[in-house]
Amino acid sequence: MIIADLQIHSRYARACSNNTTLDLLEKYARIKGLDLIGTGDFQHPLWNKEIKEKLKEDDNGIIWSKTKFPFIWQTEISLMYKQDGKGRRIHHLIFSPNKDVADQIIDFLGSKGRLDYDGRPIFGFSSIELVDFMRNISNDIEIIPAHVMTPYFGLYGSKTGFDSLKDCFKDNTKHIHAIESGMSADPPMLWRLKEDINIVSFSDAHSYWPWRLGREATVFDCELKYKDIINSIRTKNKISYTIETVPDYGKYHYDGHRNCNLRLSPEETRKLEGICPKCNQPLTIGVQYRIEELAKEPEGYNKKDPTDYKRLIPLHELISSTYNIKQISSKKVWEIYNKLIAEFGNEFKILLEVPYEDLIKIIQEKLAKVIIMSREDKLKILPGYDGTYGEIILDKEKIIEEGKKQKTLGEF
Repeated sequence: MIIADLQIHSRYARACSNNTTLDLLEKYARIKGLDLIGTGDFQHPLWNKEIKEKLKEDDNGIIWSKTKFPFIWQTEISLMYKQDGKGRRIHHLIFSPNKDVADQIIDFLGSKGRLDYDGRPIFGFSSIELVDFMRNISNDIEIIPAHVMTPYFGLYGSKTGFDSLKDCFKDNTKHIHAIESGMSADPPMLWRLKEDINIVSFSDAHSYWPWRLGREATVFDCELKYKDIINSIRTKNKISYTIETVPDYGKYHYDGHRNCNLRLSPEETRKLEGICPKCNQPLTIGVQYRIEELAKEPEGYNKKDPTDYKRLIPLHELISSTYNIKQISSKKVWEIYNKLIAEFGNEFKILLEVPYEDLIKIIQEKLAKVIIMSREDKLKILPGYDGTYGEIILDKEKIIEEGKKQKTLGEF
């Protein structure tokens, strides 16, 4: 099995830590339990120089660190353009089969705009043109729309997205084989759209902390070769399952206004006709609402022959919630986290495999129970909204309180 996170960024991307280096990405990938990660931002001149100096490519399109950790050529770009009378902002992942093709992609992108100002550069051409441009370079290049339900930059996003793959890509839809779910959506939600498309999940490790990678991942049952990984994405035959953050935890699952401290379910938003009762401005419409707008099947619909998936909350969040610590990178959280890693090897093993009986030998019973609850998808999550992460609720009184609050939010 290959647990892969193929949506990574470098320190040259906006909002990424200056400490994000290839060495630290490898370090935390190993701690997480990842077997393969993307390079991120391979078109950025300074990051590209580091990749070529520190990693060595084999004959199968995999590039290796000196300590034998594998990477794959990967970047993400932002497209801002007008189509069908509406402004569009769409993020796409691009994968290259080798260095030579990556260099050709860089030459092309460089002809369309600057590459040195941000690890995730912005271009003015369309998603349709992107497919044509990449296929003119190599049919082995893979394009995957990223975090497809995000309001502002997702392919199906409520603000600047489309209603379907066909609307976005037109005749080039046949060259798009997979979409990336993003943190605020998961496969069962996306199945309801009835798009003939495979689903993968990656972390979009675009964070102030390089250890935030691996929050989502895709598990492949194939050889560690570029062509085998991409063939799995294209056919779904060798994808064992995806690892999904519980969608409610994502930043855009529910509707609302962060500045107004207002979180709303789709039902409540409809009652308010999409207008915030506190500031009278349009609400930021989240993923759940957008799914309901686009869905062709009811909630609970099961796709035939679906890819399996597992819902998890990252270990740092579980520790901080258990001990009511607001800062997930606090000293106490790290102490408990490192103790678990030292004993069991990596985070995915802890989240997915280690028995309760073994956990309580190392940590307090209450944390062990929370880890098992996450594994069994039994945690109560107060949904995220308008750029605010969701909240794990472990206090029974708070669960009751929030339940009452949700019933009255639409009654302004």
